[in-house]
Amino acid sequence: MLDNDDGSQIPAPKLKEERKIGEPTSAFKGASWGALVVGMSAYFIGLFNATMELNEKGYYLAVLLLGLYSAVSLQKAVRDKDEGLPVTGIYYGISWFALVSSIALMGIGLFNAGSIILSEKGFYGMAFVLSLFAVVTVQKNIRDEQEAKDA
Repeated sequence: MLDNDDGSQIPAPKLKEERKIGEPTSAFKGASWGALVVGMSAYFIGLFNATMELNEKGYYLAVLLLGLYSAVSLQKAVRDKDEGLPVTGIYYGISWFALVSSIALMGIGLFNAGSIILSEKGFYGMAFVLSLFAVVTVQKNIRDEQEAKDA
């Protein structure tokens, strides 16, 4: 509490925590994590409740995991190159290949899935895309936060 000119006390102003340059806001970090949780949860709940064979469920799970990993890997490689850090051409190429492959495998799998109705195909596709976008954003936020701490 602080004393006012007339002797009364007023509450001390809440000190705002300073954000370092380049550090993402808490709201952006929360939204990114939220999008990742929503996308992956929706995808997993859809797989759990699906009437497809277990091997089909495994296929869609593996495609999601490949997509998530390759998206993070590619984002890191692109950013490393942009910041002048060494990235081998083979790693960069494999990262692109893995991401494009996961997207193609998802598209081909959904196109050929006779046991899934069109609205479910759209659901899986959108949950997949949301998860890929969100995992890249989360990885970017983690890296930005670490760089801001190191600066």
